[in-house]
Amino acid sequence: MRFIFKTDYNQDIKLAKHGGHVFWYGLLVLGLLAAPWLIQEYWLAQLTFVLIYAIVGLGLMLLAGFTGLFSLGHAAFLGVGAYTQAIMVNAGIPFPIAIACAGLLSAAVGMVVGLPALRVKGIYLGMATLAFGFIVEEGMARWESVTGGNAGLMVNYPAMFGWTLDTTNEFYFLCLVIAIGATLGIANLMRSSTGRAFVAIRDSEISAQSMGIHLAWYKTLSFAISAALAGIGGALYAHKIQFLSPEQFSIIQSIDLLLMVVIGGLGSIHGAFLGAIFLIVMPQLIAIGKDFLPTAIGQAAGLQGTVYGLMLIAFVLFEPMGLYGRWLKIRTYFQLFPFYRKGMFKRQKSFQKSDRLK
Repeated sequence: MRFIFKTDYNQDIKLAKHGGHVFWYGLLVLGLLAAPWLIQEYWLAQLTFVLIYAIVGLGLMLLAGFTGLFSLGHAAFLGVGAYTQAIMVNAGIPFPIAIACAGLLSAAVGMVVGLPALRVKGIYLGMATLAFGFIVEEGMARWESVTGGNAGLMVNYPAMFGWTLDTTNEFYFLCLVIAIGATLGIANLMRSSTGRAFVAIRDSEISAQSMGIHLAWYKTLSFAISAALAGIGGALYAHKIQFLSPEQFSIIQSIDLLLMVVIGGLGSIHGAFLGAIFLIVMPQLIAIGKDFLPTAIGQAAGLQGTVYGLMLIAFVLFEPMGLYGRWLKIRTYFQLFPFYRKGMFKRQKSFQKSDRLK
């Protein structure tokens, strides 16, 4: 079992708590850098999708997991970023400028959508964001002169400084750099006073307000940052699939994104990546499992939705902290072995939500 002896208050807010973090995360980064030479191109493309969804998941995790504001229309921010990127790149604007504009426009839209969050919360906030998602989807379908409507819009390859990223490997490294940057950005944000204000609002709005935290400002800021990350993820998503249509950013996509952070583990940065892996790997497993199921079940139209629903119910009932929560229990078991007690996690529901950050 690892014991960390603290001699300085700054150790509580260090990015790497101990040398093990540096070693394992460094090893992970080296593995990701070597991935193009270790796995097949198809799986590299799936890994690229994991990175893209992880970026979007980080934004939704900030909003739902750290600030406690749920959104059922997050695919709208994904769509705003994707169409902004596609239109600007197709017009010949360099990739860095286009993706920055995609993130900023999505953030501006997020601030507008965040205004209802100042007066409503819970299911009513979900209904407000859901309505916004429908509005954006319908707007993308009707504004044919710009978005191409239901006929769709082709997206050019990303290009910058005279260099066109037209191969799977090049685009993968681009997504990897942006994903690492987004992860470090969120990790540092959560160590700052702003991040702690988000967590305080999630735990108790009344207590946060009594401590001098401006609820309106921080809620709007959370929506803006979350939408910006969704817009950046949408820009990368547009380049990856190279064709956009309004139905790609429907309510189903929003539900998938929310499912991603819930199953990954609300209130943890790791949960965004674990949820993204789940979202990409699960359809592959379902496709493989169809061969072993009876024809009537394997060919059923709603098989994937049924599996997703059952998985969500199972996690809500038996593992509310998601995949990351399960990993924490497994890690603790091996750290305490053979002194692990079976019932040591039964009282976890009585802890404050802030304890998830530890």
